[in-house]
Amino acid sequence: MKSSYAELKKDLLADGVLDATEVKNLRALLYADGVIDREEAELLFDLNDATSGAKNDPGWRALFVDAITSYLLEDKNSPNEIDDSEATWLITHIEEDGELDDNEKALLKNIEAKAKKVSAKLQGKFQ
Repeated sequence: MKSSYAELKKDLLADGVLDATEVKNLRALLYADGVIDREEAELLFDLNDATSGAKNDPGWRALFVDAITSYLLEDKNSPNEIDDSEATWLITHIEEDGELDDNEKALLKNIEAKAKKVSAKLQGKFQ
């Protein structure tokens, strides 16, 4: 399935908006194996950057925040923590489009609330 993420992204972005059906189907696809992996997390950031400011379904923010939080905090290397490598990955993806949008702000707030430890690289970075 992973090889078709480029095609999936193209289909989802065809109209520039993520509607309720697309969000529901995307959630089912991403969580089918119970784990959000790097490729899936990067797909979510690509979709978020491409639709930032669009009238997306409200479920989009919830999916984006939940899935990226899951990717970062439910890993084997540093469970419930944002280590330096994860902080660098997150900073890179947030800064990629030059904008800190509302979904990314919600993501940062969620991570701050749930993580037991956050790398110094990320602390205060987006305040």
